Amino acid sequence: MPGKPTLVWFRNDLRLADNPALHAASLQDSPVLPVFIWDGGRPNLPGSASRWWLYHSLKHLAESLAAKGSSLVVQSGETLEALCRLAEQTGASRLYFNRGYEPEDRLLESRIKERLAGRLEVKSFKGNLLFEPWALANKQGKPYQVFTPFWKQCLTLLRQETPLPAPDGLAAPPAWPECLPLEVLGLAPKLKWAEGFHTMWTPGEAGAAAKLAQFVQSALWSYAHNRDIPNLPGTSELSPHLHYGEISIRQVVAAVQQALAEQPHRSREDADIYLKELGWREFAYHLLHYFPHTVNAPLKEAYRAFPWRHDPEGLKAWQRGQTGYPIVDAGMRQLWRLGWMHNRVRMIAGSFLVKDLLLPWQDGAAWFWDTLVDADVANNALGWQWVAGSGADASPFFRIFNPVLQGEKFDPQGGYIRRWVPELAELPDKWIHQPWKASSAVLQQAGIILGRNYPFPIVDHDEARQSALNAYAKIRS
Repeated sequence: MPGKPTLVWFRNDLRLADNPALHAASLQDSPVLPVFIWDGGRPNLPGSASRWWLYHSLKHLAESLAAKGSSLVVQSGETLEALCRLAEQTGASRLYFNRGYEPEDRLLESRIKERLAGRLEVKSFKGNLLFEPWALANKQGKPYQVFTPFWKQCLTLLRQETPLPAPDGLAAPPAWPECLPLEVLGLAPKLKWAEGFHTMWTPGEAGAAAKLAQFVQSALWSYAHNRDIPNLPGTSELSPHLHYGEISIRQVVAAVQQALAEQPHRSREDADIYLKELGWREFAYHLLHYFPHTVNAPLKEAYRAFPWRHDPEGLKAWQRGQTGYPIVDAGMRQLWRLGWMHNRVRMIAGSFLVKDLLLPWQDGAAWFWDTLVDADVANNALGWQWVAGSGADASPFFRIFNPVLQGEKFDPQGGYIRRWVPELAELPDKWIHQPWKASSAVLQQAGIILGRNYPFPIVDHDEARQSALNAYAKIRS
């Protein structure tokens, strides 16, 4: 006679393999009841692009569970109340879940354990990070604020582990509780802009596994150089899969370690640099745990007095890729079309918003939150505060990217720009990064009328740079 059901609460861990909570539940002599709850009242709800991803990822998870003889129970409402209701309806004896690390996650998990204690066994697992934030501290016993010593400690603790397999099958309960169709959650974007996402992305565990396999077979071995070239397939493109937990960080690390073991003739440099980039994700959650206010406010107190400008038209031009600086515009248009932007260009576009336009980094963070399929609270805060110079181990504010020089360095032939800013496609390489300096004859031959089918620069970079340095001087004094 099977025991009472075990509820497995899914959140940003939408996978069957290497899922500690699901694995532990599958070992019990009882039915497993997988649950996803859409709580529309919680803070930091996914933006439009990541809701698109979530919808398709949940569909894939439901199909995967069905293939194991199970089903995904989808409900909506306040999470704690929904879990209590499910526990009562099903007579569940256990609730298992993988821990989250956003401030709201930690608070909610504490409330769940307090409310359900004594009614059923509530057990949480480490399933979404290599190292939980509270497990690491500097020599003074305090949280890290510099990445290099943080990552050095991580490397001393990093072990070669075998990820957990997906369950062979999952015992179903005698009866399933009410389940909502995914369509009623309203996750699909209202605008048609998400149609382009399908050209690049396959949400779900299978899509994540395919991306990882492709990466360790090819791009990993030129990662040190090609990761900075936006016109090359030089990155893993795993960020949205990692955000929704369609693949675990442990699976990614294990795949890289296995690839190194199978190809000992390869240089470790590319793999080590890639693992270090994964370390920044760990660092972001470490910072978020200890400094939760950094989602919306600067870590460095002095930056609260920074004299930001208010310029709605400038912000709109940046959002639409109409700044007149081709590398910035290419990145912003790639973001709109694919829900993703190359990391090097994210830094360039971010620097332009904060330092050329002197607009608050929170405006950029809000736009990225709504338009990135990999929008992640910790990474978004870390990235934007890094660009603005206001966060932990940040780029100094006086380090101001020149968008022309950045374009010439990382997209020298202009292939990335020609793809995403097609009105400039016929410009010679010499002028592709600064069309306003081309002669009228060159512009005419390329079919460009500045101010009509491509904008003049909305700011002069040299003047904007000096304005940014002046603003920085004010908070320093």
